[in-house]
Amino acid sequence: MTRAARTALVAVALLWLAVPLLPLVAWAAADRWSFPDILPQEWGLRGWREASRAGLTGAMLTSLLLGAAVATAATPLGVMAGRALGWRLLVRPRLVVGVLLLPLALPPFAISMGLDVVLIRLGIPALLAVFLLLVVMATPYTAYTCAVGFARTSPALGEQARALGATPGQARRRVILPAVRSSILVAAMLAFLVGWSDYVVTLLVGGGTIVTAPLLLGSAASGSGNEAQVAALALATLVPPVLLITAAGWLQSTRTDRPLPAAPHPSVEERTAT
Repeated sequence: MTRAARTALVAVALLWLAVPLLPLVAWAAADRWSFPDILPQEWGLRGWREASRAGLTGAMLTSLLLGAAVATAATPLGVMAGRALGWRLLVRPRLVVGVLLLPLALPPFAISMGLDVVLIRLGIPALLAVFLLLVVMATPYTAYTCAVGFARTSPALGEQARALGATPGQARRRVILPAVRSSILVAAMLAFLVGWSDYVVTLLVGGGTIVTAPLLLGSAASGSGNEAQVAALALATLVPPVLLITAAGWLQSTRTDRPLPAAPHPSVEERTAT
């Protein structure tokens, strides 16, 4: 595929994603927009003011903290599981794969309804219960993403580092983990998105006490009938994941692996001497 064709394909994909957002942007900047006008009759920030009064700032902060906490816990778990899967260190890998896929195979509604009663009887606080369930749901994504990175990385790298005098911890931190850094970054991003975008678990297990951005958006969309407010909430909920994905792609594209210096070729005198 030529460079012009790739550029055109990327442009078409971006246009495909951006066009459905145009009415949302228009609604978020409209004070009044009624049929049959194509554009709003009055422009303004009424939707954003109403979204702010509805608790947008607090909901965004809660979602950010929840997503960061889920990523912080699920990423190391995914690294450990991905190392075992990618390097085939397990005696029964199919059993581990089945356990990891179980949270994805079962509907989140069924999991939340089933565990809600158990968590209540154990006396676990709602916020901690939501966090634990989201970590369980995010771990399969982090595990399989890291497994791909470890499968592409030979365990011989660590063995060579230890042969050169590095301790097992130094070989792991300075050789193995940098080699799978891209997969770990993607895994952390996926775990954050699981915590950020969750609706069902936070609603059912949290019992309405934990107000996140998706919950606030769902409540406004189902009951207010205020399109400007709903559009403002939707755009605010969309911005952090887009910024995160953009930043991850930028970091990945700007990171350049420094090649090892080539061994100098022996001179004519050195070859003659040998």
